[in-house]
Amino acid sequence: MKKIIQRFAAAAVSAALCVSTLPVFPAAVSAAAYPPGTYEVEDFEGVDLWTSLYEVQVPGYSGDGFAYLTSSPIEFEIEVEEEGMYEIDVRAVQRLNKDESRQQTIVINGIKYTYIMPYYEDWTDVKFGVFRLKKGVNEISFVSEYGYAAFDTITIKEAEFPEVTGTDVPVDPEATPEARALLKYLRSVYGNNILAGQQEIYGGGHGVNVNIHYDAATDTCVDDQGNTYSFDPESKDVADDGSTFVWTCYDDNGQAYNYNTQNRNYSYNDYDYECRYLYETTGKYPAIRGFDFNTHNPGFAWEDGVTDRMIDWTTNKNGICTASWHVTVPTSMDDFEIDDEGNITKISNDWQQFTYTEKTDFVTANCMVEGTKEYVFFQEAMRLLATELKKLQDANVPVIFRPLHEAEGNGGADGSGAWFWWAKEGSEVYNQLWKLLYTTLTEEYGIHNLIWEQNLYTWSTESGLWYTGDEWVDLVGYDKYNVQYHRHDGKTSGPNEDAESAIYWSMVDLVGNNKMVSIAENDCLPSIENLQIEQAKWLYFCTWYDGESGAPQFISGSDYQNVDTLINTYQSDYCITLDELPEDLFVWNGEEEPETKPATEETTEETEPVPGTPDFGNVNLDDTVSISDVILLNKYLLGDTTCAEPEGLRNADVDENDLLDANDSLNILKYCVQVITELPVK
Repeated sequence: MKKIIQRFAAAAVSAALCVSTLPVFPAAVSAAAYPPGTYEVEDFEGVDLWTSLYEVQVPGYSGDGFAYLTSSPIEFEIEVEEEGMYEIDVRAVQRLNKDESRQQTIVINGIKYTYIMPYYEDWTDVKFGVFRLKKGVNEISFVSEYGYAAFDTITIKEAEFPEVTGTDVPVDPEATPEARALLKYLRSVYGNNILAGQQEIYGGGHGVNVNIHYDAATDTCVDDQGNTYSFDPESKDVADDGSTFVWTCYDDNGQAYNYNTQNRNYSYNDYDYECRYLYETTGKYPAIRGFDFNTHNPGFAWEDGVTDRMIDWTTNKNGICTASWHVTVPTSMDDFEIDDEGNITKISNDWQQFTYTEKTDFVTANCMVEGTKEYVFFQEAMRLLATELKKLQDANVPVIFRPLHEAEGNGGADGSGAWFWWAKEGSEVYNQLWKLLYTTLTEEYGIHNLIWEQNLYTWSTESGLWYTGDEWVDLVGYDKYNVQYHRHDGKTSGPNEDAESAIYWSMVDLVGNNKMVSIAENDCLPSIENLQIEQAKWLYFCTWYDGESGAPQFISGSDYQNVDTLINTYQSDYCITLDELPEDLFVWNGEEEPETKPATEETTEETEPVPGTPDFGNVNLDDTVSISDVILLNKYLLGDTTCAEPEGLRNADVDENDLLDANDSLNILKYCVQVITELPVK
């Protein structure tokens, strides 16, 4: 298609934001189908023609009069030679109330779309929307619902789209080379391909129980088949009944099995469930894997291994990480107390006393007010998050970071449509919180491996109030959940493979084509055919995980995915999967290396070599390499710089990057469980 000089406005394409199914028209509403073009409303049969709005004259109309949508519709048929996207414009007046926009309605081939039209005193050319028309005859009707607008002419023409651009310059001027390289790669494929993504379950999901027990007589962890498991002797404990157990044991592949004190058995979480299903179904893995830092929260933080899985996904599998942050706050602030110096004196360790919904008396605006309980809580939450992000940065893992997501919710600048605590007090407070998070992570904690993605959900006419701004955001994202809502494929159930072109282009317009646009979450995949026909150039999609206990099965359920579409998508040349990512994906090839902060005195001390021949892996200097060394190194990496001797820290560096980081911990663990047989790692 030809390129246009001016992009159509966001308001014009927002027509597709609200859709539903109506009965198909009776046959032949006009004598013949019309080709695309501009028409007077009186050209169409059955139109009720007006020359004034009751006693009020409306001068300036063309032809014999205009149609006023109070009861009679404007119905006609348009015949097009090729299936594709077509723009529908109107010349209109909307004078009902100067202070109120009015919802206008169009029905195309039985599907209803709505558009919010502002007040227009005089005849105004309005871009009503861009819609997909099938090859051949299409039935179109402007119907009377709540609009009370007058229409003089109607134009149907082939839609023209601009080149999408975005930017590969990160908003963080100190972004790591890996983050810069990833953003540059994303920009190179944007508009030409879509990256496949899949969210893994987070927290304690997809739990699998196994028959492992600790045998005190032989001092081993063993299962019913006689397989033995390694464990740290220091992790032994005594249950209420006096029996001895170990908290965590490991198989030969490094899989951790955790003890459940309630059921007195061992289990693990199958975080690979969705990706394994995709590979078994399509023969491909997603290029992007979605993670969440939900378990790293004040009060009930626990280690679910998310950071290690992210490191493995990037360093060992060459995959791209994206991560959200379902950060929770106390449901009741009476359960959280601080002293005069800002120290936490009371906090629940029961995860059920926390929430990420709006149903809390946590005052979001107080996160920006020093001395308040909310300020102290959020500062601690950011500290815990930064600890994990620092591990990733040290391992050279960049992350598409999507915090404080779905902020706008169901719409409303005052936060009335929000369903998360971070947005419940409106767009102004939300933007302050976003800036606080960005500045704290980058300036206080030195986190620079992030590509910042803002995800507002609705992307309504008020979205501009929620968008924090080009200088704070690298990418913008939309969450496509339309198997039940906003669908316009004529069906009432089953997979909805719409490409949501109208929403895509409204987002492009909102950010001035300055940012790349993604489907950050989705239920049903948009089909490749729809993406290409509808000119929806999403950067990537990321299907949500399969739920448990009757929750939606977003990737494997037939209500959400057509298996043939899934296979076709992952095997399509248009869709990029894990095996198709470049080997040098995270290598910065810019003309100049990005500027970085000078190393701190503490960093220099941590990486300074110690004279002597290292005993690789022996962190605690007990002349053996065991899980105890892994635990001690992790303690050091988490901030306890006094827990290990300099010689032990020298021994802990077991790879070739001359830095102590999570990779060293992982490699020592692999050595302990015999996944690898030699240290250092070559």
